[in-house]
Amino acid sequence: MAAALARVLDGRARRDEVLASLAAELDAAGRPPVGFATVLVGDDEASARYVGLKHEAARRVGIEVRGVALPASTDQVGLESELDGLAVDPAVHGVLLQLPLPEGSGLDALAAAERIPPDKDVDGMTSTSLGRLLLGAPGHRPATAAGVLDLLARHGVGVAGRRAAVVGTGTMVARPLALMLLAAGASAVSLLDPADPDAARACRSADLVVSDAARAHLVGPGWVAAGATVVDVGVSFVDGRLVGDVDPAVAEVAGTLVPNPGGAGPMTVAMLLSNTLAAARAAGGLGSLAAASPAGGSPAAASPAAASPAGGSPALGSLRRAGVGG
Repeated sequence: MAAALARVLDGRARRDEVLASLAAELDAAGRPPVGFATVLVGDDEASARYVGLKHEAARRVGIEVRGVALPASTDQVGLESELDGLAVDPAVHGVLLQLPLPEGSGLDALAAAERIPPDKDVDGMTSTSLGRLLLGAPGHRPATAAGVLDLLARHGVGVAGRRAAVVGTGTMVARPLALMLLAAGASAVSLLDPADPDAARACRSADLVVSDAARAHLVGPGWVAAGATVVDVGVSFVDGRLVGDVDPAVAEVAGTLVPNPGGAGPMTVAMLLSNTLAAARAAGGLGSLAAASPAGGSPAAASPAAASPAGGSPALGSLRRAGVGG
């Protein structure tokens, strides 16, 4: 008899629910202008594709898009000047600096990101946003981490009282998500270096495993307890094809699986735009309309700018965005 396969959570379907809810909120407000700006440096195909997906989703909602594309030769002053202009533009409510910046460009991603004001930092990646996350203060939550929690909540996958293991130590997803899980009531959260020889053992003792290591198929069936929930966030490219951290065979062991591609990537886009509407709402751009709860009523998407207390690292360290799958 064939082994039962894990229930797979569809990030694209949930993304579409959230986008429809955001569009309905804009309709109810009379379609006021809401602006979302992206800054892309260089001509990396993967980064350009990810930016394009974000633009497409924003237009579906009815959000005005401004795409700033800069050559790879752009210097630090030029990049920061573009960000400074967006920071003071009242027509722009959300700003995203697409990462990574071109390799060898000499650009300082941390310094550039700091030019984005906290109220427009819809990716939740600046030191102020992460500091607010750490303190449980209102602010935009990191989009990928918020998206993972939203997707789990939408499908009734509880976090409270569960043991979690997060493989990876990055400041864009792993560290904020680890502390957000604690704030959501997880009984224990292990943050694991993927090179740790005890990482597999720690994962086997967890009810929830999240991998953000960017190591193709690192997490195999031997890393996962029977019936556990497994979330794949990491991205690698093998022979030009995007693959996640989680080996496909894990589906024969896990109870619930968030795949990559098709899981965290679409949810990142949904949360970026949810944060953008929250920013417009906070700026008075949506009048007196109360925050609309996205389909399914998940608080992670309903009002990220006033999310329940959560944790995170106030230090960005080495910024990276490998680009979770679509």
